[in-house]
Amino acid sequence: MKLKLDLHDIFNKGHEIDRALRGIIDEAIEKKATLVEIIPGKGSGALKKKVLRFLDQREIKQLYHRVEKDGDNWGRLFIHFRFNAPTGRRGRGR
Repeated sequence: MKLKLDLHDIFNKGHEIDRALRGIIDEAIEKKATLVEIIPGKGSGALKKKVLRFLDQREIKQLYHRVEKDGDNWGRLFIHFRFNAPTGRRGRGR
């Protein structure tokens, strides 16, 4: 399952961006989605940097497996999640 979050509509609302990012991560965990696509857009790159700083926080970083920057479209990021099949719990490997 793949989830998608487009941040274009709230690009200048810092608290809403954090809330939206946390919401999509919580939803991915709840639904056991293995991939979340985040679209900060190309622009100046400031929003993408904000997203990466959010994802790099210790309490957030432990919730996902890895972040991938799209090589073809630098206005897009992918967050990968790993879940153990038998129990449905998140994997701890990085």
